[in-house]
Amino acid sequence: MPDEQQPTRPHVPLPAGYRQGIITAVTVLIGFSLLFFRYWDFELPGDWTVPSIIATVLMAVSILLQFFTLWRSLQLKDDDEGEYGITLRWFLASMLTLLVSLGIAGLTMAELDKH
Repeated sequence: MPDEQQPTRPHVPLPAGYRQGIITAVTVLIGFSLLFFRYWDFELPGDWTVPSIIATVLMAVSILLQFFTLWRSLQLKDDDEGEYGITLRWFLASMLTLLVSLGIAGLTMAELDKH
């Protein structure tokens, strides 16, 4: 029986500007995340609590996901629609992780203000 290979999908390039757009969006989010991370971890007064540690870990995970997304978006193969879609899903995962982290951080800061 001969080897049956999966048919390969033809290369479909992205429209002009799509890659530049994702690279810009990721770098802006990385900049914000790193600045907030610095403030949250090193400059905010107060004691560490379980929610603040969870927020910090989630924020660090989000930053790592953002760097991975940036790395993917700079690859030549990301000019294909299929690869670009995967990169967008990684970016979405990093944004959702960041939003959860910021929500927990905000609730933690609100609790600090009450005391």
